[in-house]
Amino acid sequence: MSHVRDAFLPLWTLAIVATVSAFVVHLALRGKKVQLGYELGRARQEQARLREVKHVLELEAASNKTPERIEIVARTLLGMEPAPPDRIVPIAALPRSEDEGQVPDSRIRRSHERSQPQAFRGLSLHTWGHDSLTPEAEPP
Repeated sequence: MSHVRDAFLPLWTLAIVATVSAFVVHLALRGKKVQLGYELGRARQEQARLREVKHVLELEAASNKTPERIEIVARTLLGMEPAPPDRIVPIAALPRSEDEGQVPDSRIRRSHERSQPQAFRGLSLHTWGHDSLTPEAEPP
């Protein structure tokens, strides 16, 4: 019987240590699971917040593209006003050939003959003092 008693104590100690170790591992895993659950909850809240922000920004971008909104911003924030008729300079379009939809060759000059395209000839943009289009004398 002493042999059984001598073997029982180490086996009993080993069983207790194994049980306690399993319980500690279980508690550690449970703690990690709870921690990950909280992190997941925070990540889902952040995702919902970002979706809301995205939705608001999409609505704002869509409203900023409307002509009414552009006019309001131009008038209030930028201090712009409609151009008076004397500041509007009409630009005549070049006639196009009907078969190809291109400008006829007789109207095209080489770049060394003229520096400005036909549509912008006679116009210059002055940036000192104010920005305005003013007609100039037509080049020879």
